[in-house]
Amino acid sequence: MSPGLEFDRVSRWYGPVLGISDISFRVESGVVGLLGKNGAGKTTLLKLAAGLLDASIGAVRVFGGSPQRLAVRARIGICSDVDRFYERMTGRDWVTWQLRLAGVANARVRATEALERLDMQDRMDTRIGGYSKGMRQRVKFARAIAGDADLLLLDEPLNGLDPVGRHDVVKLIQELGESGKSVLVSSHVLQEVEEITRSLLLIHQGRVLAEGTIENIRTQLEERAHLVELRARDLRGLAARIIGCEGVEGLDVVDGRLVARVRDTDAFFDEVTSIGSDFGVSAVVPLDAGLEAVFDYLVKE
Repeated sequence: MSPGLEFDRVSRWYGPVLGISDISFRVESGVVGLLGKNGAGKTTLLKLAAGLLDASIGAVRVFGGSPQRLAVRARIGICSDVDRFYERMTGRDWVTWQLRLAGVANARVRATEALERLDMQDRMDTRIGGYSKGMRQRVKFARAIAGDADLLLLDEPLNGLDPVGRHDVVKLIQELGESGKSVLVSSHVLQEVEEITRSLLLIHQGRVLAEGTIENIRTQLEERAHLVELRARDLRGLAARIIGCEGVEGLDVVDGRLVARVRDTDAFFDEVTSIGSDFGVSAVVPLDAGLEAVFDYLVKE
């Protein structure tokens, strides 16, 4: 079975400017986070996936076919980061119109169902010009899911949403992935991506930095010591005890906290567990297991 989305050594130039370079990856069913700073190439990548741009080199395939074929494009749902509407239309009318342009049957029924799923039932028949930014974002998201697309391309889908809206949309994205949809979510906000999914595609300056789960990407960086914070009643005694442990490269005491630089965290945790009661250890916290630390390290490299 062909993957939902596949890039095979894809590059795209804008005249002399390189947008993305030699990118290869696959998105099967489930949610993948596309992470990169502004200007990294995320929007170019999404436009290529949607068939809105041609690749200069390489091939883009959606379920085994070109995304520029109408039959294939009908399987793609897009939530763009561009905020453009006909302001005098209602939310329901706009989504219905978009679905009809795409040739979707029962467009008004599907538009209604999608807007209700985004908790817009009380405002779907008022003009978009009076919507808040969060409501406008919900309407764009409703358009992406209303056609029951198999591949969803979501560009900064949480922009403008309040905390309740963010929670609802994150949950819906996860449910779509669990239902078998292929979902690619683009963001430059690390915490957003980490909240939505553990599967990542990290890009920087148009190139892929890393691909996989946060944990798998982090374990690939074995040349860099892991940072682990320890809190204990007797910090000096604990430091003296663990400085000689195998794999411990150094220790720092900062504001009443002990920070160890270690190679093998599993072995280190086992050692601290065995001696913790002797020094009153109250907490052992990995400082660089999160997405932000991984991304910062990769970019600096």
